[in-house]
Amino acid sequence: MEFFEAIHKRHSVKKMKADAPPRELIRKLLDAGNQAPNHHKVRPGRFIVLTGNSRNKLGDVFAVSQLDRHPDLLQEALDKARALPLRAPVIIAVGVDKPSEAKVLEVENLSAVSAACQNILLAAHALGLGAIWRTGDWAHYPKVKEYLGLAVDQHIAGFIYVGYPEFESEPAARPSVEDRTIWME
Repeated sequence: MEFFEAIHKRHSVKKMKADAPPRELIRKLLDAGNQAPNHHKVRPGRFIVLTGNSRNKLGDVFAVSQLDRHPDLLQEALDKARALPLRAPVIIAVGVDKPSEAKVLEVENLSAVSAACQNILLAAHALGLGAIWRTGDWAHYPKVKEYLGLAVDQHIAGFIYVGYPEFESEPAARPSVEDRTIWME
């Protein structure tokens, strides 16, 4: 797939088939993420790949985390939270290391990991996979971070849901960049 075509045709895929892509394709996605630029060569991304029952366990952690914040939550809402990780056969949770050196800024690590997420999304599209990058409150809950093996003060850049698209769709047209651009000479 040609580079600019991949950028322009990549879009978030919300509906995915139940069959998981083979591990070799997921490794290609992770390798693409690993190629993202980062400041001071610190490689701040942490990639946690969830498949099978680990997604159910993540759903349980989502539900418990919701209940901690909202003790009166209805069972229906808890069931919905519990089902969220089952939207795709593979989830790549992407954590961000805290700076370990004074010269490294936290925003630089966040930016580098965001670039890694975009690389993963583009690679998934190029390989014929569907993917969607999600965050939400789940990315801030201490129990979710603990389940993923991250420290409470680490950021989660997002959850990238990956699978085979349930159906092919065309991406929506995006507005021009002209109204967001200033040319200075």
